[in-house]
Amino acid sequence: MQFLFLHPIRVRVVFLLTSMILFTISCEDDDHDHDEEHIDADGFVLEDESGTEVYREFEGAMTGTVTLTVGDTLELTVHFLDHEANEIEHEEEEHEDELKVSENDANIAVVEVESHEDGEEDEEHHEMALHVIGVSTGTTSFKLQLMHEDHADYTSTNNVPVTIN
Repeated sequence: MQFLFLHPIRVRVVFLLTSMILFTISCEDDDHDHDEEHIDADGFVLEDESGTEVYREFEGAMTGTVTLTVGDTLELTVHFLDHEANEIEHEEEEHEDELKVSENDANIAVVEVESHEDGEEDEEHHEMALHVIGVSTGTTSFKLQLMHEDHADYTSTNNVPVTIN
């Protein structure tokens, strides 16, 4: 008889443990789905309109430089790389990710992200792209970021060098 008060406690403990397990499982599923929306990049490649690689950064190592003459505009497509240096495919439905450029001297070169109009259906405009416009002779550089909502999924380790002849 003295143990009858334990029965209501056991029922409450079982209910509490069951609730905690269900809550934990549901949170894990939510985090998993959210992680799939982020791009886990270890580098990127800039290619010109002919598909020639102009610049590459992978795990901090870089090769190439962006070079053009005063008055010219160079369009570069941006391809992000996974941990094996393979291109991460950009899904057409993913409009949440956008490029951001900073830390460049606009007196030497203007570096801008190509903007897309809503409803554009042209296949080539689903790629991420930059325009580099030569303003005056000299050198500058820029930092590249892949933004997802209010934070960067990827930030270039080095600034991309730009030479204007």
